[in-house]
Amino acid sequence: MTDRIYIRPIGFVPGPQSEHGNAIRLSGGMTYASRFAVILRRGEGEGGEVVERWLASPDTIPEVLGQLPDSLGAEAEAQWANLTLAHPPLALGSRTIRLDQPQVMAILNVTPDSFSDGGRFLDDRAAGRDHAAAMVEAGAALLDIGGESTRPGAPVLWEGDEIARVVPAIEACAAMGAAISIDTRKAAVMEAALDAGAHMVNDVSGLAHDPRSLEVVAERGCPVVLMHAPGAAGDDLHAGSGYGDTVFDVFDALRARRDAALAAGIAPAKILLDPGIGFGKSLADNTALINALPLFHALGHPLLLGASRKRMIGALSNEAPVANRLGGSLALALAGMNAGVQVLRVHDAAETVQARNVWRGLRDAALTDFSDLPG
Repeated sequence: MTDRIYIRPIGFVPGPQSEHGNAIRLSGGMTYASRFAVILRRGEGEGGEVVERWLASPDTIPEVLGQLPDSLGAEAEAQWANLTLAHPPLALGSRTIRLDQPQVMAILNVTPDSFSDGGRFLDDRAAGRDHAAAMVEAGAALLDIGGESTRPGAPVLWEGDEIARVVPAIEACAAMGAAISIDTRKAAVMEAALDAGAHMVNDVSGLAHDPRSLEVVAERGCPVVLMHAPGAAGDDLHAGSGYGDTVFDVFDALRARRDAALAAGIAPAKILLDPGIGFGKSLADNTALINALPLFHALGHPLLLGASRKRMIGALSNEAPVANRLGGSLALALAGMNAGVQVLRVHDAAETVQARNVWRGLRDAALTDFSDLPG
């Protein structure tokens, strides 16, 4: 039988002084964790089950990890170290994006069939350029440009058509000095986008769809986002879902894609991970992943959360249409901030930046508040 270990932060405090220093700074950000569940899962693949669960704090974690079998000790120690790992900034062209606070990645779709704004910026390039500039001016750290819809049921797009859509948008945004991510799962599109001025790859297939994509990213040395989707290797990203335990299965799948990226020569500091909210996942799957986001820091890479305007918001709010999901999008963005997520992929950049700034103000105030301590 296969045993696997997971260290999940479950208790959070405004600052370390709340626990007299017995708390960790989660992933080098502005979230502090003081209580952890160390979970032992046994079984193959998606058939695994939790057989042991220990509770620990920073001062008791050595004792808990010390009683684990030798076969799990190294992995547990690595996960514990990863939870406190501060990530270096992302260098994207002339822009440097620090990862010690949440950053906003603004979405620019140049597609005719995106679930949110399909056709709006493909048909009117000037409107797309103006929209991109407004999002950057509002405080978005980078733009994520995509030319193929990944909504359920969307047809696969020929790479030549996708290149024709995204390259003019990338060139326009690069001319304004923006940091740019290309949202694609095709190696040829990655190459064309990077040549046109993109700085990062955001692959919803985790570099599993196109056999050349691992090589392209490794050779270019650019940062890459690896997202989880159950149908990543095929044409339908949403196919093949069915989880034994959604959180642990997605964690294991992301670890496997991360390991494939490392084996291909992609530097650890260049990898970001995304649990893939809404991709082949039910409402219960999505809510479980949102609530378990802090666990994914144990993989040792910055996290990206893309939940903006997703179907789960409508499901939780009387089937609100896509255009009326700002409140839910901000709620999920705040959940990501509280979990220590480094990058928030959103449609509503200005509103999310404002929410982030207020959230940060509260965090800064908490870190300097010693009023309830003696002396």
